[in-house]
Amino acid sequence: MSATAASLAVLFLVAAVPLAPTEAVLIGAGVLAASGDLPLPAVIATAAAGCLVADLVNFHLGRKMGMRALQKLNKSTKARSMVVWTADQLARRGESILIAARFIPAGGIVGAMLAGSLKWPLKRFAPVAAIGSLLWSCYPATVGYVGGQIVDEPALAMLVSFGVATLLSVPVGMAIRARNATRALSYADASS
Repeated sequence: MSATAASLAVLFLVAAVPLAPTEAVLIGAGVLAASGDLPLPAVIATAAAGCLVADLVNFHLGRKMGMRALQKLNKSTKARSMVVWTADQLARRGESILIAARFIPAGGIVGAMLAGSLKWPLKRFAPVAAIGSLLWSCYPATVGYVGGQIVDEPALAMLVSFGVATLLSVPVGMAIRARNATRALSYADASS
């Protein structure tokens, strides 16, 4: 197996495992793509395929366990805020929120589990999950790629890329958490 194939296989496996550090690995793969070690389109496609597998697993967990699947995620204020926000947005905006939620930490997991627990048909969920996975995969891969283009040293390029990703994602998560901090919605109450 070539180094490229091995790297893409590892990327797929990390992306396919829910709660694995996909963003960090994908940023690193983007840095490698900038140095010519990996083809950027293959990095994005591989990560998107792995993320889609993870979404389908989470969707099926939500379908089998219902809202109980989310109660396990609903233990901290941060997690509860994500669940409340995603459920509220999913009820209002449907499919588009599943794509947007992917860009928020744990949003892809919560969105997929909610769609499953709400008994969305797979033919409704899968195309949206595929689009969301592809668009989200473009984000960290491109951040890593740009970091690798700006800085020649791979370790420094990774640090710069992580810094940019953090500056982009942390304020969004904080705003959602602050907005939902006063809400008392629990999914045990919502499902009754």
